Amino acid sequence: MSALRVGNAPCSWGSLEFDGVPGETVPFDRMLDELAATGYTGTELGDWGYMPTDPAALGAELSRRSLAMLGAFVPVALRDHSAHAAGCAAAVRAARLLAAVATSPAPFLVLADENGTVAERTRHAGRIAASMGLSAGERRIFAAGANQVAKAVADETGLRTVFHHHCAGYVETPDEIARFLELTDPLHVGLVFDTGHFVYGAGHTDVVAGLKRFGDRVWYVHFKDCAPEVAGRARAGGWDYFTALRHGVFCELGRGSVDFPAVLGWLKSRRYSGYVLVEQDILPGMGTPRESALRNRQYLRSIEHYFA
Repeated sequence: MSALRVGNAPCSWGSLEFDGVPGETVPFDRMLDELAATGYTGTELGDWGYMPTDPAALGAELSRRSLAMLGAFVPVALRDHSAHAAGCAAAVRAARLLAAVATSPAPFLVLADENGTVAERTRHAGRIAASMGLSAGERRIFAAGANQVAKAVADETGLRTVFHHHCAGYVETPDEIARFLELTDPLHVGLVFDTGHFVYGAGHTDVVAGLKRFGDRVWYVHFKDCAPEVAGRARAGGWDYFTALRHGVFCELGRGSVDFPAVLGWLKSRRYSGYVLVEQDILPGMGTPRESALRNRQYLRSIEHYFA
């Protein structure tokens, strides 16, 4: 069994994809320096334009720090058929850059809903009722858009696409994840399983049950923790997703309710050979990204024997 390979992402340095959440602007080169210095060997691209978009320049930055490029997060309003063509174009643009700097393992195009843009879903994140979901017809449109993006990415670059279930989007709860996977092509669309979003969206802490439920569709894993006391206050107080974020609902690894030793055990049982990517959404005033990244890496080192 190979050693656990661990990456981290620009969002852990405050580069977030949401217009409604002000993140600290940490220059990409400082972010990459600190990411490498704190013990990570892979990263994701972040928002388009955060890192260099010229393949030679980006490749040089990664090579200089011995970092692998693991993926690029591309949000698309998949419920809206008219957004599919533009979403495909954005995804293929990102995938071409990924392919140009790819090493091993190959990076993923990380497709997501345009999270945080629908008021009802944003307002009720972490406590989604069945009545707030897509209709059967909308689910088919949503899945068709994901299939279209994934096929275009594969045809143009040979890379695979994973869908990111996410709070404040239309695929948040376990049942919504299951319905999405039922309607998408298992050859082209996998799942990036996010431990923190699963716990907050599911309303329970049995992450391994989710991993077992989705089984072979889990191609990539994001490690994020969820603070139970903050999640409880968010649900009781009716906080929206961004308020929960600002209060630290996604805490440092090992300080929340995700059973990471059990997750590593499941990954070992599946002979998982890819990266796990740490994500901890850092907002101004929530701490120092470098120090947080170091503590997260030290925590994972303390439990890596569950994977070995």
